[in-house]
Amino acid sequence: MGDGKKLSSLDASFLYLETPEMPMHVGSMAIFRLPDGYKGDFFEEFKAMIASRLHIAPILKARLEKAPLDIDHPSWVEDDQFDIDRHIFRASLPAPRDRATLERIVGWMHAKLLNRARPLWEFYVFEGMKDNEIGLYSKMHHACIDGGAGAALTNMIYDVSPIPREVDPPTAKAKVGQEPRDIAANLLDSYQQLWTQPLDAAAAKSLELPRSGKSDLGSILFDNAMYQIESAVRFAGSLPAMLKSVSDIVGKVSDPKSRQSLSSMMSPPTILNKTISSERSFAGTSISLSRAKALAKQAGGKLNDVVLALASGVVRRYLVQQGALPAKSLTAAVPISLREEGNADANNQVFGMICSIATNVEDPKTRLETIIVQSSKAKEMSHPLRAVMPQVSNISMLGTPILVQILALLYSRSNLPDVLPPSANITVSNVPGPRQTLYAAGAELLHIFPVSISTHGIALNITVQSYRDQLDFGFIAGANIIPHVQELCDMLPDEFAALEAAFAPPPADVRGAAE
Repeated sequence: MGDGKKLSSLDASFLYLETPEMPMHVGSMAIFRLPDGYKGDFFEEFKAMIASRLHIAPILKARLEKAPLDIDHPSWVEDDQFDIDRHIFRASLPAPRDRATLERIVGWMHAKLLNRARPLWEFYVFEGMKDNEIGLYSKMHHACIDGGAGAALTNMIYDVSPIPREVDPPTAKAKVGQEPRDIAANLLDSYQQLWTQPLDAAAAKSLELPRSGKSDLGSILFDNAMYQIESAVRFAGSLPAMLKSVSDIVGKVSDPKSRQSLSSMMSPPTILNKTISSERSFAGTSISLSRAKALAKQAGGKLNDVVLALASGVVRRYLVQQGALPAKSLTAAVPISLREEGNADANNQVFGMICSIATNVEDPKTRLETIIVQSSKAKEMSHPLRAVMPQVSNISMLGTPILVQILALLYSRSNLPDVLPPSANITVSNVPGPRQTLYAAGAELLHIFPVSISTHGIALNITVQSYRDQLDFGFIAGANIIPHVQELCDMLPDEFAALEAAFAPPPADVRGAAE
């Protein structure tokens, strides 16, 4: 981390939007199985393994350093008082020590904010479960990670064999600090070069001006000026692409067909779209990945469409039970990663689409077919915006931190989510995971259930992670809206069976093809 790496506007927004009712960390509940006859101390072995690999993911030793007076985004700096015992804890499960108890505790723990004075992550190891199982609940602040950047973390915790691999110790790096005076001189050089050469879009996008990296007020203002120049140049370099995408959007919106699909993206108010409390309800369940893929193929869609149809069916069943299903279809916010292949930067590059999920269609077959049509429409509507997004995610304004924090608090305290139409009704996210069996400190990974974020106005979040040949679903909700999200989770296998049955080929007719 060196002298501090400033957070992008998008990463920083996860800090500003955080309130006691709305923690902005993501997590997972992994289930491991110890080998038969295991005699060691799993917690100590796991902790020692993580300690020896911390340098693979430097963000784990970085804490936030605020800018003076909060006038700019904070930076990551190395925590010189880092102590692994403040991050990895031995936790205990009360009887009956089963997964349902673990899920209840994970929901409760996921509602607690991380301590911002330390690196923003914690692991809890639950030993003594049935069948030699071990639970690992991990949480990490969204400001440090998204699905793509989780690769370094996965690489750190997991191995592909029961015997952990040896990881080379960190190599010592000499720190070289530039004085602000040298930086200013370099700056003038690079600034002059900018204006003497014709503006080439590729060069503009890769422009990096020097930074002092210090956190006194003078340096912050200096760094901010560098940043503004860089942004302006990058912005100019990407203007052609942006103008094209803006005209694409205008073209799409003014086309009457698009207007229809825009109105299908409007979300009806439901009992799920209210202000949430500071407590969470969590549950997980699994289905077969190869069967879900086969179903997608039969329906002429993608795996993501099947995931949306399952979420839709479960939420529909729940709302029917509550006598609260609206006549208009619910919508789902579906995050799309902007991360390009091979880009492992540890920051968030995520953008979302809103998709109608056909909860107004009773027949499961027609519902999935409708979702396939709707999701391709929603992708088209969101796609032209993607060219604009990287620019938008990094626009830095002096003073934003204070402003955004005040707005986030006002929004959550004002009960506005109770009166405004929701931007979407639920969040559904599908994270591709590893296909091969993984191990941590000798224990085999059986499941990895995602534990995600509930927000004001969108109380229910369903996140799915694939692993081996299974889809592990994690359901999390504000506990004041859905006190026992387990009820929804338990409906999922039935909903999957109903979809499979709806698309199953009809039994062959014995008398031959009757006309």
